[in-house]
Amino acid sequence: MTYRIAPSILSADFARLGEEVKNVIAAGSDWIHFDVMDNHYVPNLTFGPMICSALKPHAKTAAGVAVPIDVHLMISPVDALAASFAEAGADYISFHPDASGHVHRSIQAIKSKGVKAGLVFNPAEPLDVLDWVIEDIDLILIMSVNPGFGGQSFIDSALRKIEDVRKRITASGKDIRLEVDGGIKTDNIRRVADAGADTFVAGSAIFGKPDYKGVIDAMRVALQG
Repeated sequence: MTYRIAPSILSADFARLGEEVKNVIAAGSDWIHFDVMDNHYVPNLTFGPMICSALKPHAKTAAGVAVPIDVHLMISPVDALAASFAEAGADYISFHPDASGHVHRSIQAIKSKGVKAGLVFNPAEPLDVLDWVIEDIDLILIMSVNPGFGGQSFIDSALRKIEDVRKRITASGKDIRLEVDGGIKTDNIRRVADAGADTFVAGSAIFGKPDYKGVIDAMRVALQG
């Protein structure tokens, strides 16, 4: 399995976001995770499409290879801002099914922009909607904390949900990323991978340390082990 590490810029230094994105890519990150909160669906307010557009030129390796921008919408309603983020350069856009009046329509709208679409499930949220849309999505994001703030502790029941989603992905036969966000650290990333995840969002675990490369390298060692 190919593993991806996606640092969340929610934990970066906002006063120098472009530099932070460059530094964490140089340290070996695979994606840039972009947490969008609206102070309505979740009790916090973060970034809009203009920030995504401004950071897009920075999201590339030293060799000029583009690094995917993974936008997680914690907003309601979904569709208008999803379209704006697609135009701002997002590569993946995922949203919470309970935030959309018509989940399938929201997925179609994202994909019509040439962007990969994903669904996000909160810790206590059932997976039933996947019975109807798993054929249409590219990513499933399992929240292992309640959304809204960085720096929270991993909720262990998420491991059972990750296992369940991995079974569904395998049964679908589709190439769907299984991403996990919340409390991911070097000492638990292996357990999360063993449950079936292939993409790992880490915020304070990376940006909260002085050596980004050291943390990402340690995560990769743990994943190999």
